[in-house]
Amino acid sequence: MTTDRRTVEASTTAFLDDADNMDIPNIVHSNEGARRFGFKAAIIAGTTVYGWAVPATLQILGPAWLENGWHDVRFRRPVYPGDQITTRVVESDDGAFDLTILDPGSDGAVVGQVGLGSAPWLGELHDSQRRTGELELDTIPDLVLEAAPVGQDLRPLATHVSADDATKYAREIQNDVDPLWAGARPRLHPGWIAYRMWPFIRHSVRLGPIIHTRSQIQHLAVAYADQTITTSGHLVEAYERKGHHYFVTDGCLTGADGTDLARFRHTTIFKIAPRD
Repeated sequence: MTTDRRTVEASTTAFLDDADNMDIPNIVHSNEGARRFGFKAAIIAGTTVYGWAVPATLQILGPAWLENGWHDVRFRRPVYPGDQITTRVVESDDGAFDLTILDPGSDGAVVGQVGLGSAPWLGELHDSQRRTGELELDTIPDLVLEAAPVGQDLRPLATHVSADDATKYAREIQNDVDPLWAGARPRLHPGWIAYRMWPFIRHSVRLGPIIHTRSQIQHLAVAYADQTITTSGHLVEAYERKGHHYFVTDGCLTGADGTDLARFRHTTIFKIAPRD
């Protein structure tokens, strides 16, 4: 007996503004920088690629996902500017939905799950005791495997995001014109929420080129623009695998009134082993 499963697909062309610009924090998002590590062209940021899956996710789960939903995705292969990618969200047996972002010639550049309610891994995330934004340091130490601040809370980062900033991100980075991200007090795009980890980590340690490999995010409340958002977090572990150096960081996004808006865990390569 075959049961029809709810399925949504949406396609887009991957793009990156000014892929030749090397004056950026993470040079793997430029052509020259990526080729230094053996990639054929600029790698599009994982949070941006994930953001392109948001319309299909909302189509099948609805806006409730933005205030009480989750995702867990692994970035298996680079996505390059000009790639034709298709997001497929399919109902699975466990009540969640399987998410795949298909790129040319592969069975999925990004794979994972999305769902409503609490994620099965939510209870594993570490909380930070440092919740108030802290000023920028005069000198920021390099992140190295041997001296990584494992088990420590990192320095919270407070960032004001205006309505114009939120709408501009959705339209220019995600090419997403959904009315949710516009108006007098727009919601914050899930891609923007996922990206907050990088300026937050750079608030405590200096990073070279990095590659995002996994993103787990639990949405806890509606996240609106036109307020100061504080990102706090905890460095869970750092390790080496196949020549790459990785770190795992748990974090929390808190609104101006003290409401936790989202919690997340990101896994990232912070020292990239050269490719053949």
